Amino acid sequence: MAGSHNRPVSDQQNRTPDQPTDGPRPEPIRFFGTTWVHHDNGYPARRIAAAVGSLAAAVAACLVLRFAYEGLQIAGSGSFVTLLVVVMFAVCSALAFRHTWDAFTKRPDPDRQASLRGLLTIGFVGSLLAYFFRSLLEAPGENLHREEYEEARRQHEKRSARRTGNPKKRRRT
Repeated sequence: MAGSHNRPVSDQQNRTPDQPTDGPRPEPIRFFGTTWVHHDNGYPARRIAAAVGSLAAAVAACLVLRFAYEGLQIAGSGSFVTLLVVVMFAVCSALAFRHTWDAFTKRPDPDRQASLRGLLTIGFVGSLLAYFFRSLLEAPGENLHREEYEEARRQHEKRSARRTGNPKKRRRT
């Protein structure tokens, strides 16, 4: 069977036992897939890995920023420039933390997200810390995704309940 390993997995093979065959499907979360729905398939291990990974990345980023600070000291750029850079990273990190934390509870506006891209890039340490702290509570964004998924399922059940039976067989009065 040449090429059989490239065959796509059927929908039936990819479905979890509790997942419905029709209706809305849960949206995957980065690093968690759809394990957040039933907290299965290594969900606790993934949360631990996400927390440890984001904290390690934040520590590594702080070390890089420390080297940049030492570079400013060696260059003799002056205390005003050094203070300006430190304040810039602190403020951007605080704003990035808040923005990232809020994005876990409500969908951010795409236009605002695009306008804040530079600030979020500079404040990447704040985003990493927000991801770390959220991983201690849940998969980052899990609550938002769960609310949206349950609402979509309620809407689907409501629509499908209205459409039961063959409409041609209904009597007209």
